[in-house]
Amino acid sequence: MQPAAPPHPAELRRAALALLEQSDPQAKACGTRALFAARDCLSLDAAVVLRPSAPLPGRPQRPLLMPALRVPQRSLATVKGRAALLHAIAHIEFNAINLALDALWRFPGLPSAYYRDWLQVAAEEAHHFTLLREHLLGLGHDYGDFDAHDGLWTMTARTAHDPLARMALVPRTLEARGLDATPPLQRKLGSAGDARAVEILEIILRDEIGHVAIGNRWYRWLCERGGLDPVALYPELAARYEAPRPRPPFNLSAREAAGFSAEELALLGA
Repeated sequence: MQPAAPPHPAELRRAALALLEQSDPQAKACGTRALFAARDCLSLDAAVVLRPSAPLPGRPQRPLLMPALRVPQRSLATVKGRAALLHAIAHIEFNAINLALDALWRFPGLPSAYYRDWLQVAAEEAHHFTLLREHLLGLGHDYGDFDAHDGLWTMTARTAHDPLARMALVPRTLEARGLDATPPLQRKLGSAGDARAVEILEIILRDEIGHVAIGNRWYRWLCERGGLDPVALYPELAARYEAPRPRPPFNLSAREAAGFSAEELALLGA
């Protein structure tokens, strides 16, 4: 069933903030997709500085969040093990909805295309989460049944004051790691006989190339506006905000399609 469209007229960034504060996963995913479906009817007051009405972001009581190294690893030889892996990916996609909504509402004064881009990203992340949750339900589990970690949101919080750092270190660093990680995950799930999971990951990989490309585009736009060299600046930002270092193997074709330059790809191994 398609989610109902939000009431009109609506202001895009205020609606995104309200969705970010929403704690119910299904309501957040459905509402985000509905907001995107109504995008042509939305107004945009890009100059307004917004203030959240609640702690950010809204989350369900489960899954229990813990340090990444304490999240149990399970074998894919069992249905429960596959479900745990898919749950971990679903948690990443749920967080990615929040990341995109936060990028949309938080930073005033940017071009309207910036906000439209991040609305599209949020809607596609919501679609990914919905696909994974439906598959989890088919395996006898639901989102929240397994413990998870909060690494993605940690970097989002660190870069809350600076859209340039946000674009550098969330979409084109943390989310770009998904471009590298997805093909090996597909091979593992394919070997375990989960063809549907492989199909879902193919959809996610296709869309994530576009999401990383959006991050690259706005990182470079912000660098150009500030008279900065995007290649020289990146390691400075990564060090300042303690971003994780990319580790091989790299999906170079996907990274190239997402807009990384030949110089940036060559520096990955440095």
